[in-house]
Amino acid sequence: MASKTCSPSNKLRFLLGMVLFLLINMTTAQLSSTFYSTTCPKAVATIKSAVNSAVSNEARMGASLLRLHFHDCFVNASRLFFSFNEFHLHGCDGSILLDDTANMTGEKTAVPNSNSARGFEVIDTIKSQVESLCPGVVSCADIVAVAARDSVVALGGPSWTVLLGRRDSTTASLSAANSNIPAPTLNLSGLITAFSNKGFTAKEMVALSGSHTIGQARCTSFRTRIYNETNIDSTFATSLRANCPSTGGDNSLSPLDTTSSTSFDNAYFKNLQGQKGLLHSDQQLFSGGSTDSQVNAYSSNLGS
Repeated sequence: MASKTCSPSNKLRFLLGMVLFLLINMTTAQLSSTFYSTTCPKAVATIKSAVNSAVSNEARMGASLLRLHFHDCFVNASRLFFSFNEFHLHGCDGSILLDDTANMTGEKTAVPNSNSARGFEVIDTIKSQVESLCPGVVSCADIVAVAARDSVVALGGPSWTVLLGRRDSTTASLSAANSNIPAPTLNLSGLITAFSNKGFTAKEMVALSGSHTIGQARCTSFRTRIYNETNIDSTFATSLRANCPSTGGDNSLSPLDTTSSTSFDNAYFKNLQGQKGLLHSDQQLFSGGSTDSQVNAYSSNLGS
């Protein structure tokens, strides 16, 4: 019998955890998982408790918090490898949380975030709780990073070590959010380029895309796919049209993973094999291109 740590299921979970670790731990500073052990020892536990409560109240919130962190990290980010835990990055800095000011238009109203970025109130609640314990110590950027990890775990996904000590940004960029965050209309080459620009391989990009096993998307994000594309299961497309008409209903929601939208598993990849990817960019991962083999591996939990 194969050992537990070498089982196919754990291989997939390990790779997803490692890729999320790379995403979540990019920064310019030297970070440490024990950064707050002396200055705010209850911070991490407080974040976890609040996330568990939020996800228990609304499972979708887990996906929203993960997406919030991804969109925060992907803006103005560039990764240079000096050592395994040392990166150069101008993302993962909490800039997505900033409201507009007289001198700055923030990222909340960027096309990828407007009417879709969620979880701000959860982060605000956590920040208030942590501030009551340790005023002025824990950064919002760290809260978002830990909340993303805890959200995945709460929905049955892998855990990973989050390195702490990020500094909060005092500025944000609407234009960078619009240009940096991958659009749901990208084809495979565009996806590979977008992630390569941040230091990720195509394999890591496919693994990160597996986070679409949770969460939902607005009709505007997939309308063109379900009405105009041919590489889509016809029954699947028909079922989606009932909730996403050709005109109107822009904010109607459909799960990214129709099989198990509140469970962090590999059903997303199995759906792609059946031409049931909700977004154009999802199905591009399995459409006769270079990433088909990786999707096949993940759908079998192999992830080699």
